[in-house]
Amino acid sequence: MQMRGTTVVTVRRGGSVAIGADGQVSLGSTVLKSDAVKLRRLADGKVLTGFAGSTADAIALFERFEAKLKEFPRNLPRAATELAKEWRTDRALRRLEAMLIAVDAEHTLLLSGRGDVLQPSDGILGIGSGGPYAVAAARALLRHTNLSAVEIVREALRVAAELDVYTNENIVVEEIACSS
Repeated sequence: MQMRGTTVVTVRRGGSVAIGADGQVSLGSTVLKSDAVKLRRLADGKVLTGFAGSTADAIALFERFEAKLKEFPRNLPRAATELAKEWRTDRALRRLEAMLIAVDAEHTLLLSGRGDVLQPSDGILGIGSGGPYAVAAARALLRHTNLSAVEIVREALRVAAELDVYTNENIVVEEIACSS
């Protein structure tokens, strides 16, 4: 059986960036946990991250990423690129099955085990089984409302929970001030 779960979405608006995730972890058609925490603050709270995929793999990646952030302080793109290179080439790491979103005051990045470090042009990213639904909802809300980044993230995750059976409404949202 495949372990499934997670919807993580991030939105940048005005003076803040918000990232949120649901709490569901499923094994096949069974909900194993409904209140998993899939977000982490790194670099003394200046970087917010969210993961989709295996929990153990994500924890290992968070630890490696934190080390890269210490090695390249205040340089999220460089730390992310170094992690992605290591993730793709290291024999043990390349078996990890997870994706990460990392945001700071200036950058929104998607990291994968294929060596990807992608920055969206609109500041919206989503990963996990409900990621596409959350991104679509977030884009519509960003274009047609005056909601804050936190409110958009929360509503986008609610929409994803209505459509994706691997996403629930136990939503956690974190926010930091940003420069754009």
